Amino acid sequence: MLSHTTTIRVRYADTDKMQFVYNGKYLEYFEVGRTEVLRNIGLPYSELEKKGYQLPLMEAGLKYKNPAHYDDELNIEATIKELYTAKVHIEYKITRKEDGALIATGFTDHMFIKEDTKRPTKPPQVYIDALKKFFQ
Repeated sequence: MLSHTTTIRVRYADTDKMQFVYNGKYLEYFEVGRTEVLRNIGLPYSELEKKGYQLPLMEAGLKYKNPAHYDDELNIEATIKELYTAKVHIEYKITRKEDGALIATGFTDHMFIKEDTKRPTKPPQVYIDALKKFFQ
């Protein structure tokens, strides 16, 4: 299992008229978690792209637990639990840093595709090699 936590601060522009983080922002926060979990193991998304791979979103799920507000620091935990599957499933947990309150949970599912053909492909060896030490 591979897990990494990234901390962000809620910007004023992330909030809505009710002064809560706007619901659509949480998918952006998931993206931050997703890119940072890969960057943390030495595989930034840009490297996958340079090798001709893309990782489009196939499905996402999100459950809101408590509101986040302007200037809150949020911990975004992104976890990958499976390595040798065609689909990349990432689970997320967002908590408020100050008090540990659970803000949201969710997941995203992705499939590797070749950049030139846009056709699905198995996970590239560079991805397997970067993650396999976390799954032994």
